[in-house]
Amino acid sequence: MHIAQDISAGAALFRLVRFWGRRWAAQPAGPPHVAHVQVLEALDAAATPTIAAVASQLGLDRSVGSRMVSETVAAGYLTRRPDPGDARRTLLAPTAAGRELLRQARQWQQRVFLELTDGWSAADRERFGGYLRRLVRENR
Repeated sequence: MHIAQDISAGAALFRLVRFWGRRWAAQPAGPPHVAHVQVLEALDAAATPTIAAVASQLGLDRSVGSRMVSETVAAGYLTRRPDPGDARRTLLAPTAAGRELLRQARQWQQRVFLELTDGWSAADRERFGGYLRRLVRENR
């Protein structure tokens, strides 16, 4: 089957996400603990530091999000504490190890971006990076 080279921008975005989403941790220089990084990234993007917010950021139901959070806590990357304003909620915070894992993952992500755009001019890289940051900002 031949796929047209003039695919839409939406299709191109989904191909990129699908392709790299499955492979980023398989790279020899990739960060370990992909699920833990996903939880830390989701927590960083969440408006509130709760399990429900992490699950929402990851597009998961609360029970799956809770399990991922529990695994990240058990690995030493997050802490939990009861919300003083609502005993039914648990507040999350990254540990020093969690902040370090997230820092390393973001360093690796930037290296991959630079490798993928190796033949691009600095202006093209910055323009594309700016559009990606805008897309993230406007769709939180």
